[in-house]
Amino acid sequence: MSDFSFQTGHWLVHHRKLAERLVGSRTWLEFRGTCSAWPLLDGMGNVEDQWLDDPSGAYRAAALRRRDPDTGQWSIWWHDGRSASLDPPVVGRFEAGVGRFFADDTLRGMPIRVRFEWHDTHTPCPRWEQAFSADDGATWELNWVMRFVRAKQGVSPYLGTHGI
Repeated sequence: MSDFSFQTGHWLVHHRKLAERLVGSRTWLEFRGTCSAWPLLDGMGNVEDQWLDDPSGAYRAAALRRRDPDTGQWSIWWHDGRSASLDPPVVGRFEAGVGRFFADDTLRGMPIRVRFEWHDTHTPCPRWEQAFSADDGATWELNWVMRFVRAKQGVSPYLGTHGI
C-alpha cells in the first residue's frame, strides 16, 4: 500500500523531454517544474499535482493513482491541464525497487505502447521515465525524464507562486 509514499510532499522537478516523439528526434528540451503529492483513501491511492515550466508554455498537470487491493497493481491516470481528455491509465506494480506501468494509446493516430518507470524511489532524488513503443514493446524510445529533489519551503527560487 505504501509504494508511492516516497513521493508525499513538495518537490522541485527537472524535466528533460524529447522535442518530438517517435520521429527520430535527438533534440532534448530541459525545463523546471514543481510537484506536490499526497495520499488518498488511507494509502490506497494518491494525487500528484504538477506545474511544468515547459518552453512551449507553462501548464499544470496531475496524476491520480489507485491500487487494486486484490491484484496489488496500480492504475495511473495522467491529466494534462491543456486538454479536456484524461489519458488511458498505465497499469503495473513495483518489483525489486522499480515501478513499471504500461498502457495502449495512440500518437498522431498511430497505436503505441506507453511505459512509465519509477527508479531510485528509496533515495532523496527519485526518477520517473516515460517511453513509447511503436512496435508493441519490441523497442522503446525514452522521451521524458523527471528528476525530483525535495523542496525547502520558502527557500527555492523555482517555486515562485506555483509551488508550496
